[in-house]
Amino acid sequence: MKKRSLLWLALGLFAATQATAQQTLRYGVESQYPPFESRNAQGELEGFDIELGNAICQAGNFACRWVESSFDALIPGLTAKKFDAINSAMNITEARMKSIAFTQPIYRIPSMLVGKADAGLQPNAAGLKGKNIGVLQGSIQETYAKQHWEPHGVTVTSYQDQNQVYNDMLAGRLDGTLVMSAAGQSGFLNKPQGKGYAFIGKAVEDDKILGSGIGFGLRKDDSQLKSELDAAIVKVQQDGTLQKLAAKYFPGIDVSVSKP
Repeated sequence: MKKRSLLWLALGLFAATQATAQQTLRYGVESQYPPFESRNAQGELEGFDIELGNAICQAGNFACRWVESSFDALIPGLTAKKFDAINSAMNITEARMKSIAFTQPIYRIPSMLVGKADAGLQPNAAGLKGKNIGVLQGSIQETYAKQHWEPHGVTVTSYQDQNQVYNDMLAGRLDGTLVMSAAGQSGFLNKPQGKGYAFIGKAVEDDKILGSGIGFGLRKDDSQLKSELDAAIVKVQQDGTLQKLAAKYFPGIDVSVSKP
């Protein structure tokens, strides 16, 4: 009887351990896009998406890992199983949903044109004709600019790193950049080199291209992971974590999304 009791006790402890064991969640991230994700002076990942990802791991009982990639290689890397979820300010769009799935939308950031404040630009094809606008390769801003502006005499130049866009803008090789407003504010306008530059006009609009909000990209057959992440997302939305992070990184910007 004693041996049988010990056996049942061991089996019970094993089952409890299995029930609480953390599943490792590998996030794919492009780490050159502050304030969403970047590396600090100590080489550590930081930013809104990093803190959000850690909070969602905690809410869903995942162990977080981070795998770096260029933005345009994130979807190929996901489908090749180099990581489990894209967490890199990726907007949910019809075009992307042809190849991957997404969690429910987590937050939303408007896209705006950045240029010299006195250059007389406007965020439309007529106001940018003959100008050269830089965009992040593989981004929805690239898609928007190439569809709405490029056919009407605007040069659209793509870069793998948004910081390279800012450098070429400062060097006079670009007239402006179309970027998510929070990234443009934190990554350029709030810095000394951003003096004399500003957001030009209002946010651009096209829900089909710009999407319904930002979520985590997933492989289409990972339905169980989607269900678990959606539940964790609801937790961080409802307990105030998302709002606290937004106030920290995007002061004054409404990041709320409509419910699916």
